[in-house]
Amino acid sequence: MQILFVSLGCDKNLVDSEMMLGQLAQRGYTFTDEEEKADIVIVNSCCFIGDAKEESINTILQFAQQKNEGRLKALIVCGCLAQRYSREIHREIPEVDALVGTMAIDKILETLDRVLAGRSEDAMEDIDRPCVYDLPRSVTTGGHYAYLKIAEGCDKRCTYCVIPSVRGAYRSVPMEALEKQAAVLARDGVKELILVAQETTLYGVDLYGEKALPRLLHRLAKIEGIVWIRLLYCYPEEITDELIETIRTEPKVCHYLDIPIQHASDRILQRMGRRTRRAQLEEMIAKLRRQIPDICLRTTLITGFPGESEQDHEEMLEFVDAMEFDRLGVFPYSREEGTPAARMPGQIGEKCKRDRQREIMELQQEIAFEKAEAMTGQYIDAMVEGKLADEDVYLARTWKDAPNVDGYLFIRTARSLMSGDFVRVRITGAREYDLIGELEDEPAE
Repeated sequence: MQILFVSLGCDKNLVDSEMMLGQLAQRGYTFTDEEEKADIVIVNSCCFIGDAKEESINTILQFAQQKNEGRLKALIVCGCLAQRYSREIHREIPEVDALVGTMAIDKILETLDRVLAGRSEDAMEDIDRPCVYDLPRSVTTGGHYAYLKIAEGCDKRCTYCVIPSVRGAYRSVPMEALEKQAAVLARDGVKELILVAQETTLYGVDLYGEKALPRLLHRLAKIEGIVWIRLLYCYPEEITDELIETIRTEPKVCHYLDIPIQHASDRILQRMGRRTRRAQLEEMIAKLRRQIPDICLRTTLITGFPGESEQDHEEMLEFVDAMEFDRLGVFPYSREEGTPAARMPGQIGEKCKRDRQREIMELQQEIAFEKAEAMTGQYIDAMVEGKLADEDVYLARTWKDAPNVDGYLFIRTARSLMSGDFVRVRITGAREYDLIGELEDEPAE
């Protein structure tokens, strides 16, 4: 029997998917990307914001129809939507045979066994259960980069966020287990490790009584075969001088930092339950750029939070203009039931949210293009991602670009390159968020 496995949502969810795939592969199941060939469909769902929830529901409904038509033997839903809306899914989509909660990914085999034997029984574990990490894993990112989930859950409890209710409290994965995972990934050809969690900067506080991320970085950097280590989801209030120094001095750690700040108005930051204010954000950004002059800073913002006035929005525009982030994403506020923000007065209409989102992104596009153009003539190292069909053009990423969220570097060359190769490139131009370049040792056309 062939399985179609659909992984939705964030990179942390993808790690869970890869661990479920690893268990299924070890049992001998085969996989397909073609719906018409699938006997079993497993959907690892997301419910973080409204758009993600809608995508998950539509995907499940699509396969529920195929189950109704007798084309599928089993339909299993895993992940955040399954954890948060188990009763609703069973009531509204009876074609779903079983649910697997966020902390029950090690139960995927026994769940599928039960379903194929005609018994429907969900696998739901305590969301504060210790991290599940000692599982086989099938990497789906092409093999040259992989995500390493270093912790589960979150203790911050921002007023708009459902993560603590579906993923539990913050729990770190033991350092030895992460080293073992990373070594296996490196042995299998992974050259870039991307460290993820709901918040990476708090790594180790629960296990070791201190922020142990710098220590983890040093240990991971010793693994042969790893070339780049990238950090995502670093909350600004938790960034220490020791972490900055580690990024600055550890050669394998990319001078790249993803810092989700969400807003720049103190009034809105307070309503969001965030721990920083604008002055602290500006101070941290200045410190990072002072101590690591070539650091690439990415952030995310939320527009249209309840009570956000035109003045608050203008303040965010001023902040974005002044800070000149290298990379920036903006999301319209999503009203999630069960969160404090959902009950706040001053809810804002969808059109206003998206208009404000568009304004910020138009400003950021100008900033990003100017920064990209300023790189013309510079030489930079890049990792090859793939080749454009029927063209002598390769896609690559620089250390300034995380996969799937940042831009690409387009390299025209007749030379044969492989995904995962590292090349030295001279930047010759820019196009919106992307760069254009040529190999260092090839003559200009």
